[in-house]
Amino acid sequence: MSDQNVRNAGFTSSGIKGGSIASSIMSHEAKSSGGGVRSGGPTSTLQGMGSKGSTHSSGFTAKGISSGSQASKMMSQEARSHGGGTPRGGTTSTVQSI
Repeated sequence: MSDQNVRNAGFTSSGIKGGSIASSIMSHEAKSSGGGVRSGGPTSTLQGMGSKGSTHSSGFTAKGISSGSQASKMMSQEARSHGGGTPRGGTTSTVQSI
């Protein structure tokens, strides 16, 4: 994953860009959770990366998730909370796909 991909999706240092993929993700997440965007979810995770330009150091790469990285810890935690697998549309899969 590159910082540019995250910015191109609409996750920027000045916030989420209107009419972007980022705004669509945020809208979908807010609707599915009853009106809010949760901390640690796809929107907040990607926005944090976009504002800091920190995708490379997080462990999300074009070849997958780097072992021992923040991304692998996130994936492991999400898998445990969902009974052993990372859900489609969850934080890890959404962030990795971007």
